[in-house]
Amino acid sequence: MSEVTVIAEITNGKLNPATAELVTAASALGGDVVVVVPCTDASVADAASAYSNVSRVVAAKSSVFANYDASGWAEAIDAVSPAGNLVFLASAQSKDLAARLASKRGISVVQDVVEISGNNLTSPIYSGKAFQTVAISTTAVISVRANVFSPSPSDGDASMSVVDATGNVKSAIKELIGRASERLDVAEANIIISGGRGMGSPDNFKHLEVIADTIGAAVGASRAAVDTWDDIPHSMQVGQTGKTVNPNLYIAVGISGAIQHLAGMRSSKYIVAINKDADAPIFQYADYGIVASWEDALPVLQSTFSEMF
Repeated sequence: MSEVTVIAEITNGKLNPATAELVTAASALGGDVVVVVPCTDASVADAASAYSNVSRVVAAKSSVFANYDASGWAEAIDAVSPAGNLVFLASAQSKDLAARLASKRGISVVQDVVEISGNNLTSPIYSGKAFQTVAISTTAVISVRANVFSPSPSDGDASMSVVDATGNVKSAIKELIGRASERLDVAEANIIISGGRGMGSPDNFKHLEVIADTIGAAVGASRAAVDTWDDIPHSMQVGQTGKTVNPNLYIAVGISGAIQHLAGMRSSKYIVAINKDADAPIFQYADYGIVASWEDALPVLQSTFSEMF
């Protein structure tokens, strides 16, 4: 039987829980599931052995994985991954890596997959307004959106091997990219709290960050906020020209609800809107709406979350 390889998602030196979702997606393709864990410490891969339906785990240990470099990572992962389909998380970094692996192996790449039925892969297009389904007839590299597939149960006991990939890296890394912030990227987070221009100032986003730290959320922003304030980076932008997200909970604070922003977040399972303008379009799409200024609402929100978490 052919093998399907999951490339584990590593965040801040630890196995990202979304890797369990990738195992479920890989299982839908058929074949034995192999999990390759890029790491500098093989113990990071231990948790992957517990995923159900995993036949074996490969801890790809190399100093190149200390910081992200696309060329070095692609070289090392290609060297230790078996032939067959490769499955990545559709994070910004892993989508870049997936494309490089596909080019290196001379096979197709399908990004942002949200449904797998045999060899048929479905992904959204036109900012989520439509879906396309493609059929793969040979091996391919596939990136899968977070929070779409159910996580694989942790009742397995797969064997694990450690492979030192350092000797397979041809590209010497002379300058290392700095480690990413510990805060979750909005494209991967299960809970997102986003601010708009209604926050009044980029300094006020610190109130969103306090809540995010309390509940384990990522902090996002509308295009209006990103365009207005240089202190709010484009990497935080949710929307048609930013990142498309699919969390279980999306909290929009001071965001009016322009169609470009809605295109990036309206598939969220639950949407909570906080805006002092009762006529703001965001309320038409929200499951829960709070008509209040952020100054009045956020302290109450923070106090309530502090008691819960």
